[in-house]
Amino acid sequence: MYKQGESFRSKNFGMGLMSDMPLISILVAKEFQDQLRTLAKRYRQIRNDIQPLFDQLQDGEFPGAQIAGIGYAAFKVRAKNSDIQKGKSAGYRVVYQILSPTSVLLLLIYAKSDRSDVTAEEIQTVIRRFNPDQV
Repeated sequence: MYKQGESFRSKNFGMGLMSDMPLISILVAKEFQDQLRTLAKRYRQIRNDIQPLFDQLQDGEFPGAQIAGIGYAAFKVRAKNSDIQKGKSAGYRVVYQILSPTSVLLLLIYAKSDRSDVTAEEIQTVIRRFNPDQV
């Protein structure tokens, strides 16, 4: 499973076209790990559903909308939930932070059916827990 602070390795790591750009390191906050584990009990395909997002992030693409008003380069992106067959709008939301040009931190994941949104305070709390030096 993904461990807090460890880099995520795509199952396609090392495959495909080589480019001059290094792959982006994906770090995982404890909250993301816990939420993913909980969701995986109900949604068996969740790991397959979010894999394309991980691949995009590793390739240096930063999809989604930037979250305003939190003071960090944080983004929220939709991901399809193939267990419910309703598309991205009813699927998952993944919140991540761009730490540097070569690293991304996965902060939160939730099912849209469970909650409509997360607060700026929740996002800031996860960021501070992962890296207490960021104030």
